[in-house]
Amino acid sequence: MCGIFGWVLGPAKHQDRDTLIKLTDLMLHRGPDGSGYRLYETAERYQIGFGHRRLSIIDIGGGAQPMATEDGRFSLVFNGEIYNYLELRKQLVSLGHHFRTDSDTEVLIEAYRAWQLDSVRRLRGMFAFALWDDAEQRLVLARDAFGKKPLFLAEAQGAVLFGSEIEPLVQFPGFSRALDSDALGHYLLNRYVPGPSTFFQSVKKLQPGHCAVWQNGMLKSTRYYTPPFATTVPDVKEFNDAIRLFEGAFDEAVRIRMRSDAPYGAYLSGGIDSSAVVATMVKHSTEPVRTFSVGFREAGYSELDHARVIAGQFGTIHNDLIVEPGAFMDHWSTAILRRGAPVSEASDIPIFMLSEMASRSVKMVLTGEGADELMGGYPKYRAERWIGLYQWLIPHLLHERLIRPLVRSLPYGMRRAKIVALAAGERDLANRMRVWFGGLSVGESEAMLGRLLSATPPDLFPYSSQIGSSLRRMLFFDQTSWLPDNLLERGDRMMMAGSIEGRMPFMDTVLAGVVARFPDDFLTGGKGGKRVLRAAMDKILPSEIIRRKKIGFRVPIEEWFRGPYREFLRDMLVSETSCVAQMVSGDRLRQLVTEHLDARQNHERLLWSFVNLEIFLRAFKVAS
Repeated sequence: MCGIFGWVLGPAKHQDRDTLIKLTDLMLHRGPDGSGYRLYETAERYQIGFGHRRLSIIDIGGGAQPMATEDGRFSLVFNGEIYNYLELRKQLVSLGHHFRTDSDTEVLIEAYRAWQLDSVRRLRGMFAFALWDDAEQRLVLARDAFGKKPLFLAEAQGAVLFGSEIEPLVQFPGFSRALDSDALGHYLLNRYVPGPSTFFQSVKKLQPGHCAVWQNGMLKSTRYYTPPFATTVPDVKEFNDAIRLFEGAFDEAVRIRMRSDAPYGAYLSGGIDSSAVVATMVKHSTEPVRTFSVGFREAGYSELDHARVIAGQFGTIHNDLIVEPGAFMDHWSTAILRRGAPVSEASDIPIFMLSEMASRSVKMVLTGEGADELMGGYPKYRAERWIGLYQWLIPHLLHERLIRPLVRSLPYGMRRAKIVALAAGERDLANRMRVWFGGLSVGESEAMLGRLLSATPPDLFPYSSQIGSSLRRMLFFDQTSWLPDNLLERGDRMMMAGSIEGRMPFMDTVLAGVVARFPDDFLTGGKGGKRVLRAAMDKILPSEIIRRKKIGFRVPIEEWFRGPYREFLRDMLVSETSCVAQMVSGDRLRQLVTEHLDARQNHERLLWSFVNLEIFLRAFKVAS
């Protein structure tokens, strides 16, 4: 697990080694254990720069990067882990390949030597890498199937910058920090910026499941992976068969993610997802598993008691962290700097804080991220299955003229009911996906910005309408947009900000292929969704964990905005120094703040989005 940075520069734009070191070391938090830097020159006098910061987990003594082969043909910088590297190594040895180290990095190089670009299809892991092939004079960039590891790109006039985070790119000499105005609109609609866009005109994300090849001054990207919910026809008929198939695939997904030469543990919320991970880890561990939980003093926001139940049952070495408003504030701006964007979810920051604490005793943790988006856990999945019927019974005009205004007038305590009602009336799939996340509508966003929006998503792939059912369309969207551009982005950036690697067994490609074979009722059927997961854990976890209502990891931002953050909120959004107030309708912004502070409405999500946007604009000195 590491941070990578590098470039391809034309003859007139070469940089010195000091620049490479300085920019790579902006990601010291991603790799405090070691560093490496190397400059190459191509036959056409392009300069290749590779920088690397290392968090040592596999082959601690032998996995230093950049790594070059003995014959000098291949050089690699790599961020991530290849969980099936032992199986791949055995296969490559049988093909005649030789290894000098025990690292998964060298396995990645030799896999490319053997299978070229097709090698990425064989990798079961999380990764972003840059590989220079001197014989072919080409640079290969790749990102893992679900986008657990980031790779940002900036391309201009044959030159390419790439990195694990945005900050090294925008600090590059002469780099333009111009704001992408379309990205601002998408942020209001989604509460995050969908890939491949970022807030900077000059920076793009390499999309999940993509490879990009630079050769002869040209960069071309291709998709190598599509989540199986788009292509797999459900063929598992018996529920007990589904449980058996899930148990086998999940057990293996957890087991191979426990491969480590450094101490490791797990993040434990007390929900079924992380509890299932911990229960499976205990089965494969010869020592007590270390677990880490985070919570709050405010009633209704903490799951620490549930986490302690699981820790007690499985005999883990357990650690709690209570987040106070002051400590949260102290970490807020750093979280935005590490993310390179406004923080979409308030829960990012407690995870950052928990990672700092966990890094004192472990270097890697397993987490439950992705379970809801794979197994069908959110209430919206169950609601989505009935929206077609609602729209057949209720004409669009009736919804817009009667039901929508009525829903908008509901008191702030009915936020979830309002979202369901508004989503039910939205006939456009892309807009309905946005409504579920609590962003602004297209009309509201245009009124806020005072201009028409380009509401077409920057990538239409997540909005495929050719998938078999409404549930599978929504799961596919979440797996290709919501996860990589929000939750998995949080998992990478916030854990690495605390120098911790996060591994996510539910985000396993083999497991995803198994679950895609289940019919819809095996996923969302029954109380609480995730029917197969609950059944598989029924004899392992306490009934109070299996059957308790889903809470989600919530931060008491609603209360904090009305309490300790009251003046901070005003300063960020309605003061003369506010950047956001100059970009959007000041009157509407003041109305949102006033209604929330007076407890007439709960605008915590929108206000959170605007405050984070303000901090981001100030931290990165973005040119509007």
